[in-house]
Amino acid sequence: MIIAAAVCPHPPALVAEVAGAADELADVREQALAAVEALVGASPDRVVVLGAGDPGYTADESAGGTLAGHGVDVRAGGARLGLPLSLTVGAWLLDQVHWQDPRTYTTEVPDSHDRVALLVMADGSARRSLAAPGHLDERAEAFDAGIARALAEGDAAALADLDLDLAGELLASGAPTLVRLGEATKGTDVAARLRCDVAPFGVGYWVADWTIS
Repeated sequence: MIIAAAVCPHPPALVAEVAGAADELADVREQALAAVEALVGASPDRVVVLGAGDPGYTADESAGGTLAGHGVDVRAGGARLGLPLSLTVGAWLLDQVHWQDPRTYTTEVPDSHDRVALLVMADGSARRSLAAPGHLDERAEAFDAGIARALAEGDAAALADLDLDLAGELLASGAPTLVRLGEATKGTDVAARLRCDVAPFGVGYWVADWTIS
């Protein structure tokens, strides 16, 4: 049973040691940590970190990741390294709020009889400005705005119905993960809070948390 969810971005620079002195994501990091604090404050039996990676990937709390490939060997999670970037950043967020109880790292929403909190790692379009990794696409802002609205309103059905073909054209790598969140929570009652909706570096980032009943 899913009792709570949080949505956070997963750029390497969300981790302060990677960001360095030019820390343009300080506010996003602060909001992400607040959302994860709210997530674990729901007292779940398990936190499931849901992110991008190989289909069907699943690991338990013994798994961990490193950001050495991004210039700083910051490690997160367990000793058995190998988590993909999205799940490594999720592990780092959980470490920062001192979550010591069971974790699952996955690219799919698992069936569970536990009281589960979902930490959903998802970036928006990478085509929000001329300086963006994918250059500017004028459709990107409206696409990300629709997701922001769904997160603010707790509209799981809108997330489940995202156009993944359009998401691919807009380099919105988090869209499939958001679809999984929507499918897993559709039909539930959601109390939603959108904490952050920004696009530094021309990439859309959101931070939100949901209480689900």
